[in-house]
Amino acid sequence: MKFNKNLQNIKTYEAGKPIELVVKEYGIEPKNIIKLASNENPYGCSPRVISAVSAILPKMALYPDDSMIKLKNALSARYGVQNSNVIIGSGSDQVIEFLIHAKADSGSKILMNSITFAMYEIYAKHVGAEVIRTASQEHNLDEFYELYKKEKPEIIFICTPNNPTGDALDADEIYDFLKKIDSDTLVVIDGAYMEYAIHKDPKKELVVKELIEEFENVIYLGTFSKAYGLGGMRVGYGLADSKIVDELYKLRPPFNITTLSLEAASVALGDEEFVKKSITLNFEQMKRYEEFAKEQKIDIINSYTNFVTLCLNSKQDSTVISNQLLKKGMIVRNLSSYEMNAIRVTVGTDEQNSRFFKLVTQFL
Repeated sequence: MKFNKNLQNIKTYEAGKPIELVVKEYGIEPKNIIKLASNENPYGCSPRVISAVSAILPKMALYPDDSMIKLKNALSARYGVQNSNVIIGSGSDQVIEFLIHAKADSGSKILMNSITFAMYEIYAKHVGAEVIRTASQEHNLDEFYELYKKEKPEIIFICTPNNPTGDALDADEIYDFLKKIDSDTLVVIDGAYMEYAIHKDPKKELVVKELIEEFENVIYLGTFSKAYGLGGMRVGYGLADSKIVDELYKLRPPFNITTLSLEAASVALGDEEFVKKSITLNFEQMKRYEEFAKEQKIDIINSYTNFVTLCLNSKQDSTVISNQLLKKGMIVRNLSSYEMNAIRVTVGTDEQNSRFFKLVTQFL
C-alpha cells in the first residue's frame, strides 16, 4: 500500500512515557511511579475546575458549543483582544498544524531554532516543506535574521521559553526582530510556558494585544496544559489578526474541543490565585535543582519554565540514566534524540524532587 511520500522521512513523535506502560513493563505499582517527563503541573488543576467539570458531566451526550463563546470571551478579556482574534485548538500543537497547512507547501521553507519543539518539524514535513535551523542551541535572533535574509522562509517559529531547553528571550529582542521581517512572512511565537517566564523575569512578557496590532503577520500561541494543569483536557489557543484567524478556521474541524475541556479551560482562566501559587512553588523547587547540579558538577540551563534541562557532559550517558530511572519508577525525558547528552526533568513537588535527587545521585 502506498502512502503520502512526505511521511517517509518523518519520525513518530514520542511523548513522555505513560505511567500505565511503566506499570506493564516493569511491574511497579502505580503509586510508586513518578512522572517528571511531560511538564505537567504536579499540583494538578484548580479545585474550581474539578467542581465545574463534575457539574456538567451529564452534558457529555451532547456536542460541545462549537462557537466556544465562553472560552473565547474569557481569553479576549484576559488579553484585551476581540473574539475574532482567537482560535482554539486541541492543544496549541493543533493550531501549529493549522498554521503550517495554511501557509506552507512542498516549495516552502520553515525557519526554527536548532533545538526546539519537535512538532514544528513534523508538521512541516507533512506538507513537504524544507526545514531551516539555526546553529546555536539557544535562540539567537541575529542568526535567525541572517537565515531569514538568505532563505526567505514562509514561516518562522520562535519558541519562548523554549522547549526542551527552557531558555527565553526578552520581549524587546523579539520586537526588534519582528520590525525587520516582511509582512508576508508568518511569525509564530509559541508562549506555552510564558506564565512561568513572566513570573521569573517581567522583561520576558509580550503584551499580546500590542503585538498582534502592530504586527499583522504574527500569531501568539498559549496553552492550558502547563501552568493551568489541564494537560489531559488538551486546550490551546492562538491570538492573531483576524485575517490569519479566518484562514485557520477553514482548516479547523467541527467540535475540535470537548464540552468538558471548554468548561475546564474557561474556569481555570479565572482562578489566578491557583496559577500563581503553582508557579511560585515551581521556582522554589527549581532552586533545589540548581543546587543539585552544582553539587554534582553537571550543567543546568537557566530555565524560565516548569522544567530543567540537565546536561550530563561526561558524567553519564542520558539514555543509560533515563533507563535506570525508569526501572525505579522515575520517568524523565531523554534528550538524546535532540543530539544532546541531557535529560529534561519536570520540576515536581518537594517529595518527588527529593526522590529524583536520591536516585540520580546513585546513578551518577
